[in-house]
Amino acid sequence: MPRTKNKAILFLLSVLPFWISAQEKSFFKAPDGRSIVSADLHIHTTFSDGSVWPNIRVEEALKEGLDLISITDHLEYQPHRADLPNPNRNRSFDIALGTAINSKLSVIRGAEITRSMPPGHINAVFIEDANKLLFPDDPRAGIEEANRQNGFVFWNHPNWEAQRKDGIARLDPMHVDLIEKKLLHGIEVVNFNTLSEEAIEIALENNLTMVGTSDVHKLTLWDFDIPQGGHRPMTFVLSKNNSPEEIKKSLFEGETVVWFKEMMIGKEKCLKDLIKANLTASSPNYKGDELIGKVVLKNHSANTLHLKYTGPYTFHKDGVIFKIDPYAEKSIDIKTLEIKSNLELPFELLNGIIGLKKYLNFKIITD
Repeated sequence: MPRTKNKAILFLLSVLPFWISAQEKSFFKAPDGRSIVSADLHIHTTFSDGSVWPNIRVEEALKEGLDLISITDHLEYQPHRADLPNPNRNRSFDIALGTAINSKLSVIRGAEITRSMPPGHINAVFIEDANKLLFPDDPRAGIEEANRQNGFVFWNHPNWEAQRKDGIARLDPMHVDLIEKKLLHGIEVVNFNTLSEEAIEIALENNLTMVGTSDVHKLTLWDFDIPQGGHRPMTFVLSKNNSPEEIKKSLFEGETVVWFKEMMIGKEKCLKDLIKANLTASSPNYKGDELIGKVVLKNHSANTLHLKYTGPYTFHKDGVIFKIDPYAEKSIDIKTLEIKSNLELPFELLNGIIGLKKYLNFKIITD
Protein backbone atom coordinates (compact mmCIF):
# COMPACT_ATOMS: atom_id res chain seq x y z
CA MET A 1 0.00 0.00 0.00
CA PRO A 2 1.40 3.47 -0.84
CA ARG A 3 2.80 5.38 2.10
CA THR A 4 0.34 8.25 1.56
CA LYS A 5 -2.59 5.84 2.01
CA ASN A 6 -1.07 4.51 5.23
CA LYS A 7 -0.79 8.05 6.56
CA ALA A 8 -4.40 8.78 5.62
CA ILE A 9 -5.65 5.68 7.44
CA LEU A 10 -3.64 6.49 10.56
CA PHE A 11 -4.97 10.05 10.47
CA LEU A 12 -8.58 8.86 10.27
CA LEU A 13 -8.05 6.36 13.08
CA SER A 14 -6.70 9.14 15.29
CA VAL A 15 -9.66 11.40 14.59
CA LEU A 16 -12.56 8.95 14.68
CA PRO A 17 -12.49 8.13 18.43
CA PHE A 18 -12.92 11.79 19.33
CA TRP A 19 -15.72 12.33 16.84
CA ILE A 20 -17.51 9.16 17.97
CA SER A 21 -17.25 10.10 21.66
CA ALA A 22 -18.45 13.62 20.87
CA GLN A 23 -21.58 12.18 19.26
CA GLU A 24 -22.26 9.47 21.85
CA LYS A 25 -21.52 11.35 25.10
CA SER A 26 -22.61 14.74 26.29
CA PHE A 27 -19.96 17.38 26.93
CA PHE A 28 -21.66 18.27 30.20
CA LYS A 29 -24.67 16.96 32.10
CA ALA A 30 -27.36 19.62 32.33
CA PRO A 31 -28.44 20.88 35.75
CA ASP A 32 -31.75 19.44 36.92
CA GLY A 33 -34.73 20.74 34.99
CA ARG A 34 -32.66 22.44 32.33
CA SER A 35 -31.05 21.75 28.98
CA ILE A 36 -27.49 22.54 27.99
CA VAL A 37 -26.75 23.56 24.41
CA SER A 38 -23.26 23.56 22.87
CA ALA A 39 -22.95 26.47 20.45
CA ASP A 40 -20.49 28.26 18.20
CA LEU A 41 -21.83 31.68 17.25
CA HIS A 42 -18.93 33.00 15.14
CA ILE A 43 -18.08 31.03 11.98
CA HIS A 44 -16.92 32.05 8.48
CA THR A 45 -17.25 30.51 5.01
CA THR A 46 -16.15 31.34 1.47
CA PHE A 47 -19.04 33.83 1.36
CA SER A 48 -16.75 36.24 3.22
CA ASP A 49 -13.14 35.44 4.15
CA GLY A 50 -13.44 31.77 5.08
CA SER A 51 -11.86 28.88 3.19
CA VAL A 52 -14.71 26.35 3.05
CA TRP A 53 -18.24 26.06 1.70
CA PRO A 54 -21.08 26.35 4.26
CA ASN A 55 -21.95 22.65 4.12
CA ILE A 56 -18.50 21.84 5.55
CA ARG A 57 -19.22 24.00 8.58
CA VAL A 58 -22.34 21.94 9.23
CA GLU A 59 -20.52 18.63 8.83
CA GLU A 60 -17.71 19.77 11.15
CA ALA A 61 -20.21 20.77 13.82
CA LEU A 62 -22.03 17.45 13.60
CA LYS A 63 -18.81 15.47 13.85
CA GLU A 64 -17.70 17.54 16.84
CA GLY A 65 -20.98 17.11 18.70
CA LEU A 66 -22.30 20.68 18.60
CA ASP A 67 -25.99 21.48 18.99
CA LEU A 68 -26.15 24.92 17.37
CA ILE A 69 -24.08 27.12 15.06
CA SER A 70 -24.45 30.47 13.40
CA ILE A 71 -22.77 31.30 10.10
CA THR A 72 -21.62 34.88 10.63
CA ASP A 73 -19.95 35.97 7.41
CA HIS A 74 -18.68 39.53 7.16
CA LEU A 75 -21.19 41.93 5.65
CA GLU A 76 -18.71 44.55 4.46
CA TYR A 77 -15.55 42.51 3.98
CA GLN A 78 -15.89 40.31 0.86
CA PRO A 79 -12.37 39.34 -0.33
CA HIS A 80 -13.65 36.58 -2.64
CA ARG A 81 -16.01 38.93 -4.47
CA ALA A 82 -14.24 38.55 -7.83
CA ASP A 83 -14.68 34.77 -7.78
CA LEU A 84 -17.83 34.56 -5.67
CA PRO A 85 -20.14 37.57 -6.09
CA ASN A 86 -22.38 37.71 -3.04
CA PRO A 87 -25.30 40.10 -3.44
CA ASN A 88 -27.37 38.05 -0.96
CA ARG A 89 -25.76 38.11 2.49
CA ASN A 90 -28.16 35.35 3.63
CA ARG A 91 -26.89 32.84 1.09
CA SER A 92 -24.32 31.06 3.32
CA PHE A 93 -27.00 30.59 5.97
CA ASP A 94 -29.43 29.16 3.40
CA ILE A 95 -26.88 26.58 2.23
CA ALA A 96 -25.95 25.60 5.79
CA LEU A 97 -29.58 25.32 6.82
CA GLY A 98 -30.32 23.05 3.87
CA THR A 99 -27.36 20.83 4.80
CA ALA A 100 -28.49 20.53 8.43
CA ILE A 101 -32.06 19.45 7.62
CA ASN A 102 -32.94 16.16 9.33
CA SER A 103 -29.91 16.40 11.62
CA LYS A 104 -29.67 17.27 15.31
CA LEU A 105 -27.86 20.52 14.51
CA SER A 106 -29.66 23.85 14.63
CA VAL A 107 -28.41 26.58 12.30
CA ILE A 108 -29.43 30.16 13.04
CA ARG A 109 -29.06 33.23 10.86
CA GLY A 110 -26.23 35.60 11.70
CA ALA A 111 -23.80 38.17 10.32
CA GLU A 112 -20.66 40.06 11.30
CA ILE A 113 -20.76 43.84 11.13
CA THR A 114 -17.15 44.72 10.28
CA ARG A 115 -16.04 48.16 11.49
CA SER A 116 -12.90 49.86 12.73
CA MET A 117 -12.64 50.53 16.47
CA PRO A 118 -14.91 51.75 17.84
CA PRO A 119 -17.12 49.79 17.83
CA GLY A 120 -14.93 47.09 16.23
CA HIS A 121 -16.40 43.88 14.86
CA ILE A 122 -19.90 43.05 16.03
CA ASN A 123 -21.85 39.81 15.58
CA ALA A 124 -25.63 39.69 15.33
CA VAL A 125 -27.36 36.30 15.59
CA PHE A 126 -31.00 35.22 15.65
CA ILE A 127 -31.65 37.90 13.04
CA GLU A 128 -34.25 37.87 10.24
CA ASP A 129 -32.37 39.29 7.24
CA ALA A 130 -28.62 39.91 7.05
CA ASN A 131 -28.97 42.14 3.97
CA LYS A 132 -30.75 44.81 5.99
CA LEU A 133 -27.74 45.14 8.33
CA LEU A 134 -25.42 46.40 5.59
CA PHE A 135 -24.71 50.13 6.10
CA PRO A 136 -21.17 50.83 4.82
CA ASP A 137 -21.13 54.48 5.87
CA ASP A 138 -22.71 54.22 9.34
CA PRO A 139 -20.98 52.20 12.10
CA ARG A 140 -24.11 52.12 14.30
CA ALA A 141 -26.89 51.56 11.81
CA GLY A 142 -26.30 47.84 11.39
CA ILE A 143 -26.34 47.34 15.16
CA GLU A 144 -29.58 49.27 15.46
CA GLU A 145 -31.16 47.25 12.64
CA ALA A 146 -30.09 43.99 14.29
CA ASN A 147 -31.91 45.12 17.41
CA ARG A 148 -34.99 46.02 15.38
CA GLN A 149 -34.90 42.40 14.20
CA ASN A 150 -34.69 41.30 17.85
CA GLY A 151 -31.22 39.85 17.31
CA PHE A 152 -28.69 38.98 19.98
CA VAL A 153 -25.74 41.35 19.46
CA PHE A 154 -22.25 40.81 20.86
CA TRP A 155 -18.81 42.37 20.55
CA ASN A 156 -16.22 40.18 18.81
CA HIS A 157 -12.60 39.79 19.98
CA PRO A 158 -12.45 43.05 21.99
CA ASN A 159 -8.80 42.20 22.72
CA TRP A 160 -7.82 41.69 19.05
CA GLU A 161 -4.29 43.03 18.64
CA ALA A 162 -5.13 44.48 15.20
CA GLN A 163 -7.50 46.88 16.98
CA ARG A 164 -6.05 46.84 20.53
CA LYS A 165 -2.28 46.86 20.18
CA ASP A 166 -1.78 45.91 23.85
CA GLY A 167 -4.35 43.09 23.71
CA ILE A 168 -6.41 44.75 26.47
CA ALA A 169 -10.18 44.87 26.05
CA ARG A 170 -11.60 48.23 27.08
CA LEU A 171 -14.76 50.22 26.53
CA ASP A 172 -14.85 53.30 24.31
CA PRO A 173 -17.62 55.88 24.76
CA MET A 174 -19.52 54.31 21.85
CA HIS A 175 -19.54 50.93 23.63
CA VAL A 176 -20.77 52.55 26.83
CA ASP A 177 -23.58 54.22 24.89
CA LEU A 178 -24.53 50.96 23.12
CA ILE A 179 -24.67 49.16 26.48
CA GLU A 180 -26.69 51.89 28.15
CA LYS A 181 -29.19 51.81 25.29
CA LYS A 182 -29.31 47.97 25.50
CA LEU A 183 -28.13 47.63 21.92
CA LEU A 184 -25.13 45.47 22.89
CA HIS A 185 -25.94 42.27 24.78
CA GLY A 186 -22.77 40.19 24.95
CA ILE A 187 -19.00 40.11 24.59
CA GLU A 188 -16.52 37.47 23.50
CA VAL A 189 -14.29 36.51 26.42
CA VAL A 190 -12.73 33.82 24.22
CA ASN A 191 -12.05 34.10 20.50
CA PHE A 192 -10.17 31.45 18.50
CA ASN A 193 -7.03 30.91 20.62
CA THR A 194 -7.20 33.95 22.92
CA LEU A 195 -8.73 34.57 26.34
CA SER A 196 -9.46 38.08 27.63
CA GLU A 197 -9.72 38.38 31.40
CA GLU A 198 -10.45 42.07 30.90
CA ALA A 199 -13.46 41.15 28.75
CA ILE A 200 -14.70 38.94 31.60
CA GLU A 201 -14.62 41.97 33.90
CA ILE A 202 -16.39 44.11 31.29
CA ALA A 203 -19.10 41.45 31.07
CA LEU A 204 -19.56 41.27 34.84
CA GLU A 205 -19.54 45.03 35.35
CA ASN A 206 -21.99 45.73 32.54
CA ASN A 207 -24.28 42.67 32.72
CA LEU A 208 -23.16 41.41 29.31
CA THR A 209 -23.40 37.75 28.32
CA MET A 210 -20.07 35.90 28.11
CA VAL A 211 -19.49 34.25 24.75
CA GLY A 212 -16.70 31.99 23.47
CA THR A 213 -16.34 31.25 19.77
CA SER A 214 -14.06 29.60 17.23
CA ASP A 215 -14.12 32.45 14.68
CA VAL A 216 -12.97 29.67 12.36
CA HIS A 217 -11.86 30.53 8.83
CA LYS A 218 -10.04 27.36 7.78
CA LEU A 219 -10.85 23.80 8.91
CA THR A 220 -11.58 23.22 12.59
CA LEU A 221 -9.60 20.01 12.20
CA TRP A 222 -6.44 22.04 11.55
CA ASP A 223 -7.05 25.13 13.63
CA PHE A 224 -7.88 23.27 16.85
CA ASP A 225 -5.68 20.15 16.63
CA ILE A 226 -8.62 17.77 16.76
CA PRO A 227 -6.50 14.67 15.95
CA GLN A 228 -4.50 15.42 19.11
CA GLY A 229 -7.67 15.72 21.21
CA GLY A 230 -8.24 19.45 20.83
CA HIS A 231 -11.55 21.20 20.37
CA ARG A 232 -12.89 24.55 19.27
CA PRO A 233 -13.97 27.04 21.97
CA MET A 234 -17.70 26.85 22.60
CA THR A 235 -20.48 28.62 24.44
CA PHE A 236 -22.67 26.35 26.55
CA VAL A 237 -26.12 27.84 26.99
CA LEU A 238 -28.19 26.78 30.01
CA SER A 239 -31.77 26.97 28.82
CA LYS A 240 -35.25 25.69 29.62
CA ASN A 241 -35.13 23.42 26.55
CA ASN A 242 -33.35 23.09 23.20
CA SER A 243 -35.73 25.27 21.21
CA PRO A 244 -34.20 28.29 19.45
CA GLU A 245 -36.61 30.55 21.30
CA GLU A 246 -35.45 29.37 24.73
CA ILE A 247 -31.79 29.38 23.71
CA LYS A 248 -32.10 32.97 22.55
CA LYS A 249 -33.88 33.92 25.77
CA SER A 250 -31.11 32.36 27.86
CA LEU A 251 -28.45 34.20 25.86
CA PHE A 252 -30.12 37.49 26.65
CA GLU A 253 -30.28 36.47 30.32
CA GLY A 254 -26.56 35.67 30.43
CA GLU A 255 -27.01 31.96 31.16
CA THR A 256 -23.75 30.76 29.58
CA VAL A 257 -20.50 28.98 30.38
CA VAL A 258 -17.58 29.26 27.96
CA TRP A 259 -15.33 26.21 27.41
CA PHE A 260 -11.74 26.82 26.28
CA LYS A 261 -8.57 24.73 26.73
CA GLU A 262 -9.99 22.93 29.79
CA MET A 263 -11.08 26.26 31.29
CA MET A 264 -14.72 26.94 32.13
CA ILE A 265 -15.64 30.61 32.27
CA GLY A 266 -18.90 32.17 33.38
CA LYS A 267 -20.89 33.97 36.00
CA GLU A 268 -20.55 32.34 39.41
CA LYS A 269 -24.08 30.94 39.59
CA CYS A 270 -23.99 29.49 36.07
CA LEU A 271 -20.67 27.77 36.63
CA LYS A 272 -21.67 26.51 40.08
CA ASP A 273 -24.89 24.99 38.71
CA LEU A 274 -22.92 23.27 35.95
CA ILE A 275 -20.24 21.85 38.25
CA LYS A 276 -22.75 20.55 40.78
CA ALA A 277 -24.44 18.63 37.97
CA ASN A 278 -21.16 17.18 36.72
CA LEU A 279 -19.26 16.27 39.89
CA THR A 280 -20.68 13.74 42.34
CA ALA A 281 -19.26 12.16 45.48
CA SER A 282 -20.01 8.82 47.13
CA SER A 283 -20.60 8.42 50.86
CA PRO A 284 -17.40 7.72 52.80
CA ASN A 285 -16.53 4.05 53.10
CA TYR A 286 -14.48 2.83 56.07
CA LYS A 287 -12.37 -0.31 56.32
CA GLY A 288 -12.66 -2.17 59.61
CA ASP A 289 -12.09 0.14 62.56
CA GLU A 290 -10.07 2.67 60.56
CA LEU A 291 -11.09 6.32 60.68
CA ILE A 292 -10.08 7.02 57.09
CA GLY A 293 -13.07 7.37 54.79
CA LYS A 294 -12.73 6.55 51.11
CA VAL A 295 -14.78 8.89 48.91
CA VAL A 296 -15.15 8.38 45.17
CA LEU A 297 -15.48 11.56 43.13
CA LYS A 298 -16.93 11.14 39.64
CA ASN A 299 -16.55 13.55 36.75
CA HIS A 300 -19.54 13.28 34.40
CA SER A 301 -18.19 15.78 31.87
CA ALA A 302 -15.83 15.80 28.88
CA ASN A 303 -13.61 18.34 30.65
CA THR A 304 -10.78 17.64 33.08
CA LEU A 305 -11.57 19.09 36.51
CA HIS A 306 -8.63 20.65 38.37
CA LEU A 307 -9.56 20.80 42.04
CA LYS A 308 -8.12 22.17 45.26
CA TYR A 309 -9.63 20.95 48.52
CA THR A 310 -10.11 23.89 50.92
CA GLY A 311 -11.66 22.15 53.95
CA PRO A 312 -10.27 21.17 57.38
CA TYR A 313 -9.53 17.50 56.71
CA THR A 314 -6.27 16.08 55.42
CA PHE A 315 -5.89 13.30 52.87
CA HIS A 316 -4.09 10.00 53.37
CA LYS A 317 -2.75 9.38 49.85
CA ASP A 318 -3.08 12.69 47.99
CA GLY A 319 -2.30 16.35 48.32
CA VAL A 320 -5.09 18.88 48.32
CA ILE A 321 -4.61 19.66 44.60
CA PHE A 322 -5.53 16.98 42.07
CA LYS A 323 -7.39 16.46 38.81
CA ILE A 324 -10.16 14.20 37.60
CA ASP A 325 -10.01 13.22 33.93
CA PRO A 326 -13.07 13.34 31.63
CA TYR A 327 -15.76 10.78 32.50
CA ALA A 328 -13.40 9.36 35.16
CA GLU A 329 -13.40 8.66 38.89
CA LYS A 330 -10.95 9.67 41.59
CA SER A 331 -10.76 8.01 45.02
CA ILE A 332 -9.60 10.15 47.93
CA ASP A 333 -8.88 8.83 51.41
CA ILE A 334 -9.96 11.41 53.99
CA LYS A 335 -8.81 11.31 57.62
CA THR A 336 -12.14 12.14 59.23
CA LEU A 337 -11.06 11.20 62.83
CA GLU A 338 -14.49 9.66 63.41
CA ILE A 339 -17.01 7.65 61.40
CA LYS A 340 -19.06 9.98 59.17
CA SER A 341 -22.13 8.96 57.20
CA ASN A 342 -21.73 11.93 54.90
CA LEU A 343 -19.38 14.83 54.37
CA GLU A 344 -19.48 18.40 53.11
CA LEU A 345 -16.41 18.89 50.94
CA PRO A 346 -15.40 22.42 49.86
CA PHE A 347 -13.30 22.87 46.73
CA GLU A 348 -11.83 25.54 44.54
CA LEU A 349 -12.14 24.80 40.83
CA LEU A 350 -8.75 25.89 39.54
CA ASN A 351 -9.91 25.89 35.91
CA GLY A 352 -13.24 27.52 36.69
CA ILE A 353 -12.95 31.27 36.07
CA ILE A 354 -15.59 33.64 37.45
CA GLY A 355 -13.69 36.94 37.20
CA LEU A 356 -10.26 38.53 36.91
CA LYS A 357 -7.98 36.15 38.86
CA LYS A 358 -11.07 34.66 40.53
CA TYR A 359 -11.89 30.95 40.60
CA LEU A 360 -15.06 29.13 41.57
CA ASN A 361 -15.46 27.97 45.16
CA PHE A 362 -18.17 25.41 45.82
CA LYS A 363 -19.18 22.60 48.17
CA ILE A 364 -20.21 19.07 47.36
CA ILE A 365 -22.24 16.87 49.71
CA THR A 366 -21.50 13.16 49.61
CA ASP A 367 -24.42 10.89 48.73
